[in-house]
Amino acid sequence: MRVSVTGTENVPAFVFASGDRGLTVSLTPTVADAIQIITTAQRRPENPQDVPISLSVFSQEDLEDGEINSLRDVAANTPNLFTTSGDRAFNFYSIRGLGNSNVLVRDNVSFYIDDVPYDNTHQFFPNELFDLERVEVLRGPQSTLYGRNSLAGVINFISRPPSEDLEFDLDTTYGNFDQRRVQLSLSDTVIPDVLGLRLSGVYSAREGFTENTFLDEPANDQSSLAGRLNFVWTPSEDWNISLNATASREQDEASVYVPIDQDDPFEIARNTDGSLDSSNSTQSLRVAYNGSNLRFTSITAHNFTDYGYIADGDDTIEDLGLSINELNQNIWSQEFRLQSPEEAERFRWLVGAYLQSRNFDIDEAIEYTPQGATVFGLPIAGTDRAVADYDQSTYAAFAQVDFEPVDALTITAGLRYEYWRDQLSRSQAFEADDGTVTPGSLAPLDDSTINGDALLPRVAIGYRFNPNLFAYTSITRGYRPGTQNYRADNQASLIVEPEESWNYEIGLKTSWLDDRLTLNFAAFYNDITNFQVLLPGPDTLFRDITSAEARVLGAELELRATPFDGFNIIAGFGYSDARFTNYTNPFTNENFDGNRLLFSPEYTYNLALQYRSPGGLFSRLELQGLGPYYFDEANSLKEGPIALVNARIGYEFDQVGVYLFANNLLNTEYVTVAFPSGDETLAGYGDRRTFGVQVQTRF
Repeated sequence: MRVSVTGTENVPAFVFASGDRGLTVSLTPTVADAIQIITTAQRRPENPQDVPISLSVFSQEDLEDGEINSLRDVAANTPNLFTTSGDRAFNFYSIRGLGNSNVLVRDNVSFYIDDVPYDNTHQFFPNELFDLERVEVLRGPQSTLYGRNSLAGVINFISRPPSEDLEFDLDTTYGNFDQRRVQLSLSDTVIPDVLGLRLSGVYSAREGFTENTFLDEPANDQSSLAGRLNFVWTPSEDWNISLNATASREQDEASVYVPIDQDDPFEIARNTDGSLDSSNSTQSLRVAYNGSNLRFTSITAHNFTDYGYIADGDDTIEDLGLSINELNQNIWSQEFRLQSPEEAERFRWLVGAYLQSRNFDIDEAIEYTPQGATVFGLPIAGTDRAVADYDQSTYAAFAQVDFEPVDALTITAGLRYEYWRDQLSRSQAFEADDGTVTPGSLAPLDDSTINGDALLPRVAIGYRFNPNLFAYTSITRGYRPGTQNYRADNQASLIVEPEESWNYEIGLKTSWLDDRLTLNFAAFYNDITNFQVLLPGPDTLFRDITSAEARVLGAELELRATPFDGFNIIAGFGYSDARFTNYTNPFTNENFDGNRLLFSPEYTYNLALQYRSPGGLFSRLELQGLGPYYFDEANSLKEGPIALVNARIGYEFDQVGVYLFANNLLNTEYVTVAFPSGDETLAGYGDRRTFGVQVQTRF
């Protein structure tokens, strides 16, 4: 007798028993551990529980069950990751209290989509994420394994690869505020075991949450369209060559800011809604050799973004002028890595090199109408224009060694050398409507150049006490290169010094009850020098950058539990105490020692209760929250604590799922950003309550 068992999920448990009625064969599905999450955070496939880094990993199933379709969604489900929401034209974010509150320099967080690095992420990062296989969030400095160094952390977005068989997925959503979203993907093997293809895309749009009473129409409408093409060629068992190409475009109306004490925060009156028009295209070629003695990886990436933003210059019903910003970014990068084979156990090594060339063009203008010229005391209507052109280069070499002198003990040592060069040209002039051009207050610069370098070490020790308990500790130096402030009106404030830090961390990773329960904990202390602080000028435009000293201490706790098959508990908590330790505003002489850093919530938390029954019922209830956070160095503008509730319920058939959802179920009002403007404070608000229906199909 021959018994054959086939399946698509997991190998079942077999039990053979002999009794009065003959031979009995029992098959028991191992549902609890059918899905194993794998991460490549250390540039090799491994279980996240074995990685000596504070790490959150979202599998494809996690992303689909939680409807995680944006960076904001990722942040809401990750301890100590924060991003503002409600404004797609400009976002602040932070990991462990460190982020982009100084938006005039390089990001403190590194973002990758399919190996393509992003910069100026607060404006250029795609607002719609789609067809992803995995998301990885690494907290703390990352410099010895990633080509683009980061001081605060790394977020990796990995798209789904081509499938072995023909596959078609369609996901449609419709809800209030006329929100609609359509996501699709088509995948197949063009040449079996040799060439695979995946094509995917998304369209998303909705009306604005705010009513413009002067124009009698919604303000801040949003729409996005994006697509991705993924080829994977495996000419032999050892070689894997993949080509990814994406294109996206976002067309929104301008952001909405209202006086912070206004009774109805979702009502404005202005004569124009303005616009955001942003397009992005990326390409990456990844060539990987996986041999028995070594592995080699080459990643060539290109990222181009064209960004245009027009806003009502006075935010009133008067026709005084427009604020116009046009930004262009072109990034080429090349990374090479050589490393030990995947089978290496006691001694693993990696060496790499990274080159990046970034061109960043800025065109900022205020266009005054004749009425606006009269109001602002100008002799004639015209355009006040400032133009800047950055050429920035990065060259780096990095290496890391993992050594196991005895069973269960791993010692990690890494080192990175980085050299950077920053070149700036700029000009400013008032272009009058009669054709005359008058030089502005900013002195022109022609190829002003600065450079610098740094050595960035990392040491970590990990010990596995038993199969269920892994402990680690690490010391890492973080670094953000210097730059030149194109808005600086004097030579003394032109150069921005590099930001440096030392991060100390300990962590525990545990798994129990046959992996039905995982509980991870990390605690850290980060000491920062030359912390870059962005300061507003008298016209509220951020113009100057100064340096301070700061420190961050905190902890993260993550839990995943499956008390019984089908029911999951997912929870996370992050605490971050990020404060100035030595800082005096050089223009006002105000001392802010002990004040909290901007956009750094005191705590974050997330809780999801999810049940999927054998019969097809699906339900999920989420609680997501933030502690208090501040918008200014004086800590006078504050929001929080905030608690948001989301819910989702549906029924899943073999190839179709139908769901009802509600986000911000209690319709909580909360401020995402606030800043002084003249004699008042303006604020932007988070998303209102949204609800609708979603249909997923899989063929």
